[in-house]
Amino acid sequence: MSDSDSIQTQIEHVKQRVNDAMTMAKTLGADGAEVAMSRQQGLSVSTRLGEVENVEFTSDGALGITVYKEGRKGSASTADLSEQALKQAIEAAVNIAKYTSVDDCSGLADKELLAMEPEDLDLYHPKALSTEQAITLAKECEDTALAYDPRINNSDGATLASFEGFKVYGNSHGQLVGYPSTRHSLSCVMIANEGEDMQRDYAYTVNRQFDAMESATSIGQKSATEALSRLGAHKLATTKVPVMFRADIANTLFGHYIAAISGGNLYRKSSFLMDSMGKQVFPEFLTVNERPHLKKALASSAFDAEGIATVDREIISDGRLATYLLTSYSARKLGMQSTGHAGGIHNWQLAIKEQGQGGEFDAMLKTLGTGLLVTELMGQGVNVVTGDYSRGAAGFWVENGEIAYPVDEITIAGKLQDMFAGIVAVGNDIDMRGSIRTGSIIINEMQIAGN
Repeated sequence: MSDSDSIQTQIEHVKQRVNDAMTMAKTLGADGAEVAMSRQQGLSVSTRLGEVENVEFTSDGALGITVYKEGRKGSASTADLSEQALKQAIEAAVNIAKYTSVDDCSGLADKELLAMEPEDLDLYHPKALSTEQAITLAKECEDTALAYDPRINNSDGATLASFEGFKVYGNSHGQLVGYPSTRHSLSCVMIANEGEDMQRDYAYTVNRQFDAMESATSIGQKSATEALSRLGAHKLATTKVPVMFRADIANTLFGHYIAAISGGNLYRKSSFLMDSMGKQVFPEFLTVNERPHLKKALASSAFDAEGIATVDREIISDGRLATYLLTSYSARKLGMQSTGHAGGIHNWQLAIKEQGQGGEFDAMLKTLGTGLLVTELMGQGVNVVTGDYSRGAAGFWVENGEIAYPVDEITIAGKLQDMFAGIVAVGNDIDMRGSIRTGSIIINEMQIAGN
């Protein structure tokens, strides 16, 4: 039996148990029910300085059930799929529902929005990988970094992980769907020393397909060069300058935007983007599209955590807020319709008009001119209610479009409203390793707190 046959057999078995659970819930008096189960198995290996530090085999999963009865809601979970265990979990959920408050906004997603026959997005690419092979690759990655330069003489290790699993979801509207997926990754964290100066940095690769990841030697070399580049870091005087967020952390800016337009914060009136639908938030040259159905992509999904079909949509249109991100509950609270974002976003892609295109990384540095290139952020000093932004940072000082020297122990600050509006260029150096695909981003001015 092939890997795909085996995983499909598991999915069909779980679908049957999910169906059984929904039947039990109805028998026990629930008006409606939804059941979800995810299962993951795989291998993670870590090495440090040539020694194996950790070998971990994972095989876990749990079934969660939510029942609705007369406007009340109760939830329970179980890792045991036997009939007796399912019955106990459902009885617990029904009993919990007796004590919760009536909430007219709770309940299953609207039936007409559900993905009854979801598309296969080609997310399952298992790799037959022995422990010895995984250890060899992790060691190769770290050994490459350690051999790269004599100043690289310490390590926080290399980690290789390979996981496969599946998700199944069903509800009493008659929806019963599921799909398998895989995720493989390799990372390496190195420490560079020069005199009393010590700097740490990392590199990583992640993909649905094992063979599509960057090589172990490439990740080892990148982790070494990243750590070396930070040696001799300077402090900066407090100032206001243009700031460029390198592509691998530029997505954090949109992470704050996600929080600000998420239904939970909106109906609680705890977002600085309240009542901003259709308003100018970013420059006109910037549009962000969501593409949930990209084959093999890391954030692809044919349906969200409530079974709602995901669709292509504009998130930001010519700089204007084009949609909120709503679950069924938050949508009802706001008198709107769910956007299929229960559980997160799905492959955001930036589309930049000519006046905002900054080119590749080196061209972006030229556009920055003199200012700060940020390559690391620390702390969580972001207030989504007011838009206040203040985070620890490290990176490089740039003069006349060229990197001059590394900097650390600084804080960058501003208001998210001003930062979004102050984006002047987005690069073509797109980072594909997450749910937000963006290049480096330049903001016209931010406050830098240094010495």
